[in-house]
Amino acid sequence: MIFSMGVCAGSADNVPALRREFGKMKLLKVMGLSLVSTLAIADTTINETLDADEDGEVIVSNVSGSVEVEGWSRNQVQVTGTLGDRVEELIFERDGDEILIKVKLPRNSSRSAASDLVIKVPEASSLDINTVSADIEVSGVEGDQDLNAVSGDITTAFYGSELDAESVSGDIEVAGNNQVGNIRLQTVSGDIDTENLAGEFRGESVSGDVTVVGGSFERVRAETVNGEIVLHARLADGGRMDVETINGAVDVDFKGDVSAEIDIETFNGSIRNCFGPESVRTSKYAPGRELDFTEGSGSGRVRINTLNGSVRLCK
Repeated sequence: MIFSMGVCAGSADNVPALRREFGKMKLLKVMGLSLVSTLAIADTTINETLDADEDGEVIVSNVSGSVEVEGWSRNQVQVTGTLGDRVEELIFERDGDEILIKVKLPRNSSRSAASDLVIKVPEASSLDINTVSADIEVSGVEGDQDLNAVSGDITTAFYGSELDAESVSGDIEVAGNNQVGNIRLQTVSGDIDTENLAGEFRGESVSGDVTVVGGSFERVRAETVNGEIVLHARLADGGRMDVETINGAVDVDFKGDVSAEIDIETFNGSIRNCFGPESVRTSKYAPGRELDFTEGSGSGRVRINTLNGSVRLCK
């Protein structure tokens, strides 16, 4: 038998050459299988579009990766980006005024399938977005927003209406333009940062800071277990502010005139008041302090309580 390279099978002297040829054939086979395998698991590029109502609802579900949503002037919803290699399919369908975008994984799939979605929606759309291990970023959308991430950051722009954002493990950032709305932000492990919001605000963090800068509020409620609270904003006439921390300082800096009954109490922490009246000790046996006074006509109410943290109140 004669091989293509001219090596005689019957010659003992040619055994090393035979082995080299078999090795080359085996390597080429392995390389070929590797190439096929790589092509088979490559991410899938998507680019799909559906007609949509100008103020309809867009529902998005993605397990892993990222979700980026941007408002535009067309009455269409467009989805681009990539699907992870383990994804079974992308569900993209319309039912009335609702558009559903869902990354579907095989049942009982335990492997990661990171998918990065870039979605454009009509500017007046409302959003309902849910992710497990994926960041959410929203811009240019004027309707209601319901944003939920188990392990991921949430970043959005707010133009009034309703905003409900919640992350179990991740930061929440919201930028507004002083339009009035109803805002509720909650994170278990992460910071909350906002600027130029208005209306009614509620921010809660178990382990993280809550920072509210700019804007004007009729109602403010901020709570942390382990973290600081910073509120540098205007309290509307007749407005109400409730602030509470377990382990963390509070820094309140009112913008503009203030008219409110103010009640501050700390169990273990100092009180600095730029309005004049000084705090007193709650007990000669405890380090806590308290302060009660009225600023202006007293039309609003401000309540601040800390268990272990100082308070600064200024304007």
